Amino acid sequence: LNGYTRFISTFLLSCMKLRVQLQCKNLHEFLKELSPEILDRLYNHPATCLAVYRELPALAKIYVMRMVFLEQPLPQAAVALWVKKDSQKNHDQCVSVLTGLRLWHIQQLPGGLQGTVLNPVFKDNLRIALLGGGKAWADEGCSLGPDRHARDVESLDRYAMERWEVILHFMVGSPSAAVSQDLAQLLIQAGLMRSEAGEAPCITSAGFQFLLLDTASQLWYFTLQYLKTAQSRGMDLVEILSFLFQLSFSTLGRDYSVEGMSESLLTFLQHLREFGLVFQRKRKSRRYYPTRLAITLAAGVTANTSSSSSSSSAAASSGTGDVGFIVVETNYRLYAYTNSELQIALVALFSEMLYRFPNVVVAQVTRESVQQAIANGITAQQIIHFLRTRAHPVMVKQTPVLPPTVTDQIRLWELERDRLQFTEGVLYNQFLSQADFEVLRDRAQGLGVLVWQNAPQRVMVVTPHGHSEVKRFWKRQKSHT
Repeated sequence: LNGYTRFISTFLLSCMKLRVQLQCKNLHEFLKELSPEILDRLYNHPATCLAVYRELPALAKIYVMRMVFLEQPLPQAAVALWVKKDSQKNHDQCVSVLTGLRLWHIQQLPGGLQGTVLNPVFKDNLRIALLGGGKAWADEGCSLGPDRHARDVESLDRYAMERWEVILHFMVGSPSAAVSQDLAQLLIQAGLMRSEAGEAPCITSAGFQFLLLDTASQLWYFTLQYLKTAQSRGMDLVEILSFLFQLSFSTLGRDYSVEGMSESLLTFLQHLREFGLVFQRKRKSRRYYPTRLAITLAAGVTANTSSSSSSSSAAASSGTGDVGFIVVETNYRLYAYTNSELQIALVALFSEMLYRFPNVVVAQVTRESVQQAIANGITAQQIIHFLRTRAHPVMVKQTPVLPPTVTDQIRLWELERDRLQFTEGVLYNQFLSQADFEVLRDRAQGLGVLVWQNAPQRVMVVTPHGHSEVKRFWKRQKSHT
């Protein structure tokens, strides 16, 4: 290298941007990923057994009920006769679910035949849950006397949605929304937001998909992310999971006591309070009220809730506000007939706000606003899906619902940005021989700092932080030759 040329250049690289698909596991998919030891500990709690049983497929429930009072294993040949041949596929699926959840065990029968037996721990605790008995799942607040600040169902519902919407407002960048640092870090770890040095957290592509889910799916996905970090927080995963399932069987509007809770559970209770899953008047209060969000959390989550294809029906039940309130014109002007601050903030993620009136917001979909949204990880398809699922009833009657000029242009703006990516680097050229070029290129490649190379032209680019190491290597190489 003849007096290598060093300069920081804006280097263009073709790339395809990775599109994050938000996948929300259902209860059984989540439990299957747990270790056998944790699963067996979970089944020591009747509430957990009842929650797992409640979410089983209908045929699997029948299988469990046929075996819950049997003390001897059943021959597999006898179990195979429970269904007709044309239902064999359903039978195999149920067996797969029951085996994956460790509810069915294979046991050797006298004579060498294979038999099936229900998990004895699960069986005993499911009996307790179905027939009564055992210890109380939670201490009711009646032991504390009447609550002077008792909450009715209506106020609990209002409180729960207010708390949950604070989180959603924080995700879309509403200045009035503030959450704890612990919760903000959880949103970042879950990939719903990202934070760069010196900047406030901003929403990601996965976060935008998350906002398109209905409230029940949002809660379940968020809870899964929390459970993934439970052990790193020093919490007992079995303990907090069991408590969640107990909450799902609580009575709405009734207060419960915190007496006897471990420090880990009390900390978890404060997090649930911030999520809107429980109401507690003060942090040190001796009683709490489960909200409707907590009671419905573990129910109805067996459906696959992949957000990449959130259906219109899911959007229709979304807790994020109005449905059917957006009008889009061919001149890229957008009218949002809503008073929901959250919906307005969602629209502002990909459009330029022009005017705001008491019941309508006027915005413009521009090249700059769309590309800014794409830079934050939101895809063109997500923007179009959002507009389509929230289209005003007048627009729904049209075919297609959205003007093709608008949808095509949004996609083109995305492609325009995706064609090139700017990368900072250091250019090396003017090599005196091909051998010199290959030595230095191989060294940069071995260090993992090579950005681009063109062997015939003897040109290569390395990352700025790798330049000093490559430079030192070249000086040592020249001193030996």
